[in-house]
Amino acid sequence: MTAKPIKLSVLDLVPVFDEVDATFALGQAVELAQAAERLGYFRYWVAEHHDMPGLACTSTDVLLSHIGAKTQSIRIGSGALLLPHYKPLKVAESFHLLASLYPGRIDLGLGRAPGGSAEVSLALSDNFLENVWKMPELLRGVSEFLQGSYEYEGRRITARPTPSVPPELWLLGTNKKSAAYAAEFGTGYVFGQFMSEVAGEEVLRAYREAFTPSALSPVPRAIVAVGVVCAETEEEAERLASSGTALFQQEASARETAPLSERKLLIGTPESLKKKLQQLSHLYGVDEFIVVTMIPDYRKRLRSFELLAHACLMA
Repeated sequence: MTAKPIKLSVLDLVPVFDEVDATFALGQAVELAQAAERLGYFRYWVAEHHDMPGLACTSTDVLLSHIGAKTQSIRIGSGALLLPHYKPLKVAESFHLLASLYPGRIDLGLGRAPGGSAEVSLALSDNFLENVWKMPELLRGVSEFLQGSYEYEGRRITARPTPSVPPELWLLGTNKKSAAYAAEFGTGYVFGQFMSEVAGEEVLRAYREAFTPSALSPVPRAIVAVGVVCAETEEEAERLASSGTALFQQEASARETAPLSERKLLIGTPESLKKKLQQLSHLYGVDEFIVVTMIPDYRKRLRSFELLAHACLMA
């Protein structure tokens, strides 16, 4: 039986390695997005973080506006914009503007993590924890704005400009709670296996079983986010993975099994990684993986994405 083709996408944390400055790191983000488009990756997403010296993206919509102008066709989006920090109208307006600038290319991925320290969260939104509890209300607001059905005190409010093709709405998470939200509101769901101790197949099964069709997504759609380090030899891949451990891997839980740990960070040659991804595709029931690679060397990180694409997307 022929293995089912898989799609690959890129999740960029926009790291600031060594002694480079943020301007250089953001230039590398552009280079990675352009390479991803050239290599056949399906999406390029950026993540939101705050007051972290090693990460340069604090505003996903601003960076995506720049990335969109430097690329032609690849889908671009947030992975994730941290919704508890914002009002639904502002989020919808920003991504409607992006979708008007780059029709048919915009993804709005939402998360509920703080993206920084407790102090940073208070500086951004002094009621962050309260807003986390309001996540269903916030998600409903964003969803209604994207569908043009939001009302406030009986008056219809429109998030302008209104694009010809609305952004695709995704919810990102690492457990069944986030999956339940995605199922309730009929959004796509991205399971962050690279930062989760939970078995992804159980979370994705819960999402699919509870899914409620919506105008934004009539059927459940799932992506799995995995860490990947790819090199010409197994030895080189292991060496590169070790060099990025402090930037990437979380401390393993005592309850975590070895196979689950290996799912968080896949290490190997192009062919061995292709087999691992095909196995995970069958296990999870997904045909798309979004890849994050934290090799602390921009050239070698880009090479990892190139090798993976040549094996999985160009074979």
